[in-house]
Amino acid sequence: MKEIKKNIRQKEISDLIDTLSKKNYTPIYADNLNEARNIILDLIPNGSSIALGGSVTINELNLIDIFKSDEYKLFDRYNQPDWPSTVECMRQGLLADYFVTSTNAITKNGELIQTDSGGNRVASLLYGPKNAIVICGINKLVDSYQDGLKRIKEFVGPLNSKRINHKTPCNISGKCENCNTKQRICNFTTIMKSGERTDGKTFVIIINEEVGY
Repeated sequence: MKEIKKNIRQKEISDLIDTLSKKNYTPIYADNLNEARNIILDLIPNGSSIALGGSVTINELNLIDIFKSDEYKLFDRYNQPDWPSTVECMRQGLLADYFVTSTNAITKNGELIQTDSGGNRVASLLYGPKNAIVICGINKLVDSYQDGLKRIKEFVGPLNSKRINHKTPCNISGKCENCNTKQRICNFTTIMKSGERTDGKTFVIIINEEVGY
């Protein structure tokens, strides 16, 4: 049954890849996490500088330790002595050759939807790094951008708040409270309708597995 469901999803992904191609993205199909990891490493030449968006998907791909090797220059937001240094590292990452991240939702019409607390991910996806690589599991596919926003509000936001232990009402209640707290998880939201970049490409890797959340 698992393989049958996977084969059915392949048609859905194929249609999405066609749509993304028409919108100036560079979409790539991956059958599983291992295949996606190899695709990403093939896309990024040795010696490239890399910045990261906070992402459960990236953690599941086990990419961070690889990017820390001498083969790359990583803007390592996860290994800074304090928060001001972390912020500066993310700011410097806007000059990276590659920005690697996930998205919170992707629509059948080829729209990428993501929300941030601090804004570095949404900023880097729109402008700055020469190339962006977006990794998306099949669980993040939605029918419309309204469904994507609903997914973020009802599911992704509260889970992310718990993951990074932000002191927000949704961390406690498990649902969006439309708060105005200092650590609000959903300060900045973007809807990307095109993969066009000033200099470089926006790659979208669609994995035929449930990845991240």
